[in-house]
Amino acid sequence: MTRATERGSVSVEAAVLAPAFIALIVLAGVAGRTAVAAEAVEAAAHDAARAASISRDAGDARTRARDAVRQQLDWRALNCAGTPEVTFSGSVGGRATSFDEAFRSPPGQDATVTVRIACTVSYRDLRLPALPRMPAGDRVSASFTSPLDRYRSRG
Repeated sequence: MTRATERGSVSVEAAVLAPAFIALIVLAGVAGRTAVAAEAVEAAAHDAARAASISRDAGDARTRARDAVRQQLDWRALNCAGTPEVTFSGSVGGRATSFDEAFRSPPGQDATVTVRIACTVSYRDLRLPALPRMPAGDRVSASFTSPLDRYRSRG
């Protein structure tokens, strides 16, 4: 085979492989963004539950937890598509209750508060026409439970 018959083969190979390579890079970006978002949401849930558990009443606990979520997500530069969803629950003596009821439990009784955070991570800036079924985003969520101090008064 002579060199004249191989002429242009590199151009054809590049034209065939370039879209696949770009798609692979986009998919790596999606996986990386999802992993970073999951870690940020996990840290925010931890901080929010801890902030709530050291509060004296449910209203203050909700405010402090939401502030902790906002600070953690801002610090990690995670931009959720929309506002992160923050839900609260509790338990008293190992029995699931409302968040407010956990704070109304008497001192000396085991009680916990749980904060769950859900956030939709957008992939709109990573979308490619070559990947038509690629989702516009992914929902990541995390929850963390923190105990209330047994011997501290609650309101």
